[in-house]
Amino acid sequence: METTVPARRIRVRPRNAANIAIQATLIVLAILTVYGLVTIDTRNIDVFTALSDMFNNFRVVLIEARLKNLSWLDVFRELMVTVGLGLLTTVLGAAIAFFLALIAAQNLAPRRVTGAVKGVMAFIRAVPTVLWVLFFAVTAGLGSIAAVIGMTFHTIGYLVKAYAETFEELDAGVLEALRASGANWWQMVFQAVTPSSASALLSWTFVRFEINFSVAIAMGAVAGAGGIGFDMFMASSFYLDLRELGVFTYAVLIFAILLELVATRLKGFVGFQRPY
Repeated sequence: METTVPARRIRVRPRNAANIAIQATLIVLAILTVYGLVTIDTRNIDVFTALSDMFNNFRVVLIEARLKNLSWLDVFRELMVTVGLGLLTTVLGAAIAFFLALIAAQNLAPRRVTGAVKGVMAFIRAVPTVLWVLFFAVTAGLGSIAAVIGMTFHTIGYLVKAYAETFEELDAGVLEALRASGANWWQMVFQAVTPSSASALLSWTFVRFEINFSVAIAMGAVAGAGGIGFDMFMASSFYLDLRELGVFTYAVLIFAILLELVATRLKGFVGFQRPY
């Protein structure tokens, strides 16, 4: 005799204290957001008129883009300044981060050392890049020098974490075999660790270059580092030429697309894979 088991509703996420806390937090945030939107002080600004002006500005930037004060050669030169700023900080940060990551990986260095290095790098990552740039601007002054130092500082904190986690994913048996055969620490690094992690290291470095390119645009406006970011700041705030701002926007967009195409092409070399 067969007995039928009543169908029960399967809970993918059973209720527990953590889920209840997350749901309660989201509900409170939603209520606060709605309350903030309802009680916001518009200062007698017509919201619909402001939205209309905003969309009209977008139309001017994206459709009526043209140069007035600069030539296309000037735009290309300023774009290359920004690219150079991002590339320089990436190369410097990657070189320093590689050696710091070796003593931050738990399978390559004592736990006390790795804990200290990771703690310092976590503090560096917690501080936004713009604050590091402004901090170094106190001694170096606003400009490209402070931007390079500040961006490199944050790049080191980012890449040390990425590189160290890559090193920690290596097969422990390979390292043990090298130790048993009498290989010293540097031989293990350059004969096993680096060759096995080359593709991942390249991937993380390229991702950081994309980030640094975007940050370099902001630093050009905020810290006076020059490049296309400074021109965008001048066009949008100083002499308010939205059409020229549109040209700068398209230049940045085209370069970002080219970066993505290059990353796609690199997948066929040395096993390049995106780390995300």
